[in-house]
Amino acid sequence: MVTAAAKRKALDVAQRLAGLYPDAECALNFRTPLELLIATILSAQCTDERVNMVTRELFRRYRTAKAYAEAPLADIEELIRSAGFYRMKAKNIQNCCKALVEHHGGEVPKDLAALVVLAGVGRKTANVVLGTAFGIPSGVVVDTHVTRLTNRLGLTKQRDAVKIEQDLMAKLPPEEWIDFSHRLIWHGRRICTARKPRCEECALAEICPKVGVVRTGAGNKPAKSKGVAVAGAPPARQAPARDSAARQVRSAKVVSAKRTTR
Repeated sequence: MVTAAAKRKALDVAQRLAGLYPDAECALNFRTPLELLIATILSAQCTDERVNMVTRELFRRYRTAKAYAEAPLADIEELIRSAGFYRMKAKNIQNCCKALVEHHGGEVPKDLAALVVLAGVGRKTANVVLGTAFGIPSGVVVDTHVTRLTNRLGLTKQRDAVKIEQDLMAKLPPEEWIDFSHRLIWHGRRICTARKPRCEECALAEICPKVGVVRTGAGNKPAKSKGVAVAGAPPARQAPARDSAARQVRSAKVVSAKRTTR
Protein backbone atom coordinates (compact mmCIF):
# COMPACT_ATOMS: atom_id res chain seq x y z
CA MET A 1 0.00 0.00 0.00
CA VAL A 2 1.53 3.30 -1.11
CA THR A 3 1.08 6.07 1.43
CA ALA A 4 0.11 9.64 0.63
CA ALA A 5 3.45 10.78 2.09
CA ALA A 6 5.35 8.51 -0.33
CA LYS A 7 3.41 9.93 -3.27
CA ARG A 8 4.10 13.51 -2.10
CA LYS A 9 7.82 12.82 -1.83
CA ALA A 10 8.01 11.25 -5.29
CA LEU A 11 6.12 14.17 -6.81
CA ASP A 12 8.39 16.62 -4.96
CA VAL A 13 11.44 14.93 -6.51
CA ALA A 14 9.81 14.99 -9.95
CA GLN A 15 9.00 18.71 -9.66
CA ARG A 16 12.50 19.62 -8.47
CA LEU A 17 14.00 17.68 -11.38
CA ALA A 18 11.65 19.46 -13.78
CA GLY A 19 13.02 22.77 -12.54
CA LEU A 20 16.61 21.58 -12.96
CA TYR A 21 16.25 19.87 -16.33
CA PRO A 22 13.20 21.22 -18.18
CA ASP A 23 14.66 20.19 -21.55
CA ALA A 24 15.91 16.72 -20.61
CA GLU A 25 15.49 14.20 -23.40
CA CYS A 26 16.73 10.84 -24.60
CA ALA A 27 20.47 10.88 -25.29
CA LEU A 28 20.18 8.50 -28.25
CA ASN A 29 20.12 10.08 -31.71
CA PHE A 30 17.18 9.06 -33.90
CA ARG A 31 14.77 10.42 -36.51
CA THR A 32 12.11 7.72 -36.59
CA PRO A 33 10.56 5.24 -34.12
CA LEU A 34 12.42 2.45 -35.94
CA GLU A 35 15.76 4.19 -35.45
CA LEU A 36 15.04 4.67 -31.75
CA LEU A 37 14.10 1.01 -31.44
CA ILE A 38 17.35 -0.08 -33.11
CA ALA A 39 19.44 2.35 -31.05
CA THR A 40 17.87 1.17 -27.80
CA ILE A 41 18.57 -2.47 -28.65
CA LEU A 42 22.19 -1.48 -29.28
CA SER A 43 22.43 0.44 -25.99
CA ALA A 44 22.44 -2.73 -23.86
CA GLN A 45 25.82 -2.87 -22.07
CA CYS A 46 27.00 0.09 -24.15
CA THR A 47 27.22 3.85 -23.65
CA ASP A 48 24.87 6.19 -25.48
CA GLU A 49 27.89 7.98 -26.95
CA ARG A 50 29.16 4.77 -28.54
CA VAL A 51 25.69 3.89 -29.84
CA ASN A 52 25.41 7.30 -31.50
CA MET A 53 28.76 6.74 -33.19
CA VAL A 54 27.67 3.33 -34.46
CA THR A 55 24.23 4.37 -35.68
CA ARG A 56 25.56 7.25 -37.77
CA GLU A 57 26.58 4.87 -40.57
CA LEU A 58 24.01 2.19 -39.72
CA PHE A 59 21.09 4.60 -40.16
CA ARG A 60 22.59 6.02 -43.33
CA ARG A 61 22.73 2.58 -44.91
CA TYR A 62 19.42 1.13 -43.67
CA ARG A 63 16.24 3.20 -43.54
CA THR A 64 13.43 0.64 -43.22
CA ALA A 65 12.61 -2.55 -41.33
CA LYS A 66 12.59 -4.36 -44.69
CA ALA A 67 16.14 -3.19 -45.39
CA TYR A 68 17.38 -4.63 -42.07
CA ALA A 69 15.42 -7.83 -42.60
CA GLU A 70 16.97 -8.44 -46.03
CA ALA A 71 20.52 -7.26 -45.29
CA PRO A 72 23.36 -9.80 -45.00
CA LEU A 73 23.72 -10.43 -41.26
CA ALA A 74 27.51 -10.12 -41.54
CA ASP A 75 27.14 -6.56 -42.83
CA ILE A 76 25.06 -5.51 -39.83
CA GLU A 77 27.54 -7.22 -37.50
CA GLU A 78 30.44 -5.30 -39.01
CA LEU A 79 28.67 -1.95 -38.68
CA ILE A 80 27.80 -2.44 -35.01
CA ARG A 81 30.93 -4.35 -33.93
CA SER A 82 32.19 -1.62 -31.59
CA ALA A 83 28.91 -1.58 -29.64
CA GLY A 84 29.75 -4.89 -27.98
CA PHE A 85 27.92 -8.24 -28.17
CA TYR A 86 27.59 -7.41 -31.85
CA ARG A 87 26.66 -10.90 -33.06
CA MET A 88 23.72 -11.20 -30.66
CA LYS A 89 22.62 -7.61 -31.25
CA ALA A 90 22.79 -7.97 -35.04
CA LYS A 91 20.70 -11.14 -34.89
CA ASN A 92 18.14 -9.45 -32.62
CA ILE A 93 17.92 -6.39 -34.86
CA GLN A 94 17.35 -8.47 -37.96
CA ASN A 95 14.81 -10.81 -36.33
CA CYS A 96 13.02 -7.85 -34.79
CA CYS A 97 12.74 -6.18 -38.19
CA LYS A 98 11.58 -9.38 -39.85
CA ALA A 99 8.74 -9.54 -37.31
CA LEU A 100 7.91 -5.88 -37.95
CA VAL A 101 7.63 -6.57 -41.66
CA GLU A 102 5.64 -9.77 -41.22
CA HIS A 103 3.22 -8.65 -38.50
CA HIS A 104 3.15 -4.85 -38.47
CA GLY A 105 3.64 -3.74 -42.04
CA GLY A 106 7.20 -2.67 -41.32
CA GLU A 107 6.08 -0.13 -38.70
CA VAL A 108 6.91 0.01 -34.99
CA PRO A 109 3.72 -0.82 -33.05
CA LYS A 110 2.39 1.62 -30.45
CA ASP A 111 1.58 -1.16 -28.05
CA LEU A 112 3.60 -2.50 -25.11
CA ALA A 113 2.45 -6.09 -25.49
CA ALA A 114 3.33 -6.11 -29.20
CA LEU A 115 6.76 -4.62 -28.57
CA VAL A 116 8.00 -6.85 -25.76
CA VAL A 117 7.63 -10.02 -27.87
CA LEU A 118 10.06 -8.67 -30.49
CA ALA A 119 13.63 -9.97 -30.52
CA GLY A 120 15.94 -7.93 -28.31
CA VAL A 121 13.07 -5.91 -26.83
CA GLY A 122 12.23 -5.98 -23.12
CA ARG A 123 10.02 -3.75 -21.04
CA LYS A 124 12.70 -1.06 -20.67
CA THR A 125 13.24 -0.81 -24.44
CA ALA A 126 9.49 -0.79 -25.08
CA ASN A 127 9.00 2.01 -22.54
CA VAL A 128 11.77 4.05 -24.18
CA VAL A 129 10.22 3.71 -27.63
CA LEU A 130 6.63 4.33 -26.57
CA GLY A 131 7.48 7.27 -24.33
CA THR A 132 10.13 9.00 -26.42
CA ALA A 133 8.95 8.27 -29.97
CA PHE A 134 5.19 8.30 -29.42
CA GLY A 135 4.67 10.19 -26.15
CA ILE A 136 2.82 7.21 -24.67
CA PRO A 137 3.44 6.77 -20.90
CA SER A 138 3.50 2.98 -20.79
CA GLY A 139 5.76 2.88 -17.75
CA VAL A 140 8.93 4.30 -16.19
CA VAL A 141 12.28 3.56 -17.84
CA VAL A 142 14.59 2.07 -15.20
CA ASP A 143 18.29 1.96 -16.05
CA THR A 144 21.36 1.94 -13.77
CA HIS A 145 21.04 5.68 -13.04
CA VAL A 146 17.37 5.43 -12.13
CA THR A 147 18.08 2.38 -9.94
CA ARG A 148 20.87 4.17 -8.08
CA LEU A 149 19.11 7.50 -7.58
CA THR A 150 15.71 6.17 -6.57
CA ASN A 151 17.38 4.07 -3.88
CA ARG A 152 19.47 6.97 -2.65
CA LEU A 153 16.50 9.30 -2.56
CA GLY A 154 14.41 6.77 -0.66
CA LEU A 155 11.80 6.40 -3.40
CA THR A 156 12.20 2.63 -3.34
CA LYS A 157 14.09 -0.11 -1.51
CA GLN A 158 14.00 -2.46 -4.48
CA ARG A 159 17.02 -3.36 -6.64
CA ASP A 160 15.15 -5.24 -9.36
CA ALA A 161 14.25 -2.98 -12.30
CA VAL A 162 10.70 -4.33 -12.68
CA LYS A 163 9.93 -3.85 -8.98
CA ILE A 164 11.44 -0.36 -9.02
CA GLU A 165 9.24 0.53 -11.98
CA GLN A 166 6.17 -0.76 -10.14
CA ASP A 167 7.04 1.37 -7.11
CA LEU A 168 7.51 4.51 -9.21
CA MET A 169 4.36 3.97 -11.25
CA ALA A 170 2.38 3.65 -8.02
CA LYS A 171 3.85 6.86 -6.59
CA LEU A 172 3.90 9.12 -9.65
CA PRO A 173 1.02 10.19 -11.91
CA PRO A 174 1.30 8.87 -15.50
CA GLU A 175 2.00 12.35 -16.91
CA GLU A 176 5.32 12.30 -15.01
CA TRP A 177 6.54 8.86 -16.10
CA ILE A 178 8.31 9.80 -19.34
CA ASP A 179 10.13 12.98 -18.31
CA PHE A 180 10.93 11.71 -14.81
CA SER A 181 13.27 9.03 -16.18
CA HIS A 182 15.05 11.40 -18.60
CA ARG A 183 15.58 13.99 -15.85
CA LEU A 184 16.76 11.46 -13.28
CA ILE A 185 19.25 10.03 -15.80
CA TRP A 186 20.59 13.51 -16.54
CA HIS A 187 20.98 14.18 -12.80
CA GLY A 188 22.75 10.85 -12.33
CA ARG A 189 25.24 11.66 -15.06
CA ARG A 190 25.92 15.24 -13.96
CA ILE A 191 25.60 15.34 -10.17
CA CYS A 192 24.62 12.10 -8.41
CA THR A 193 27.31 9.93 -9.95
CA ALA A 194 27.93 6.34 -8.89
CA ARG A 195 31.26 6.64 -7.11
CA LYS A 196 31.41 10.22 -5.95
CA PRO A 197 28.12 12.12 -5.86
CA ARG A 198 28.54 15.89 -5.77
CA CYS A 199 26.18 16.38 -2.82
CA GLU A 200 27.45 19.91 -2.14
CA GLU A 201 26.08 20.95 -5.55
CA CYS A 202 22.87 18.91 -5.47
CA ALA A 203 19.53 20.72 -5.48
CA LEU A 204 17.96 17.57 -3.99
CA ALA A 205 20.34 17.45 -1.02
CA GLU A 206 17.83 18.72 1.54
CA ILE A 207 15.44 15.84 0.84
CA CYS A 208 18.07 13.11 0.25
CA PRO A 209 18.63 10.67 3.14
CA LYS A 210 22.02 9.68 1.73
CA VAL A 211 23.47 13.18 1.34
CA GLY A 212 27.16 13.47 2.11
CA VAL A 213 27.83 9.74 1.91
CA VAL A 214 30.06 8.48 -0.88
CA ARG A 215 28.48 5.31 -2.18
CA THR A 216 29.07 2.72 -4.84
CA GLY A 217 26.42 1.78 -7.35
CA ALA A 218 26.09 -1.75 -5.95
CA GLY A 219 24.66 -2.60 -2.58
CA ASN A 220 24.59 0.97 -1.23
CA LYS A 221 27.77 0.32 0.77
CA PRO A 222 30.12 3.16 1.70
CA ALA A 223 32.89 3.38 -0.84
CA LYS A 224 36.42 2.67 0.33
CA SER A 225 38.88 4.92 -1.39
CA LYS A 226 42.57 4.91 -0.48
CA GLY A 227 43.54 8.12 1.24
CA VAL A 228 39.95 9.42 1.33
CA ALA A 229 37.93 9.56 4.56
CA VAL A 230 34.41 8.17 4.27
CA ALA A 231 31.68 9.88 6.24
CA GLY A 232 30.78 7.92 9.34
CA ALA A 233 33.74 5.54 9.04
CA PRO A 234 36.11 5.10 12.03
CA PRO A 235 39.62 6.46 11.57
CA ALA A 236 42.14 3.97 10.25
CA ARG A 237 44.37 2.50 12.95
CA GLN A 238 48.00 3.52 12.64
CA ALA A 239 50.85 2.12 14.72
CA PRO A 240 52.69 4.88 16.64
CA ALA A 241 56.12 5.70 15.24
CA ARG A 242 57.75 4.84 18.58
CA ASP A 243 56.33 1.30 18.42
CA SER A 244 57.88 0.81 15.00
CA ALA A 245 61.26 2.11 16.24
CA ALA A 246 61.13 -0.18 19.28
CA ARG A 247 60.54 -3.20 17.07
CA GLN A 248 63.56 -2.28 14.94
CA VAL A 249 65.81 -2.02 18.07
CA ARG A 250 64.62 -5.39 19.40
CA SER A 251 65.26 -6.99 16.01
CA ALA A 252 68.79 -5.56 15.91
CA LYS A 253 69.53 -6.96 19.41
CA VAL A 254 68.38 -10.43 18.42
CA VAL A 255 70.63 -10.42 15.34
CA SER A 256 73.59 -9.19 17.42
CA ALA A 257 73.04 -11.90 20.06
CA LYS A 258 72.99 -14.64 17.42
CA ARG A 259 76.26 -13.44 15.92
CA THR A 260 77.92 -13.37 19.40
CA THR A 261 76.93 -16.95 20.24
CA ARG A 262 78.43 -18.14 16.99
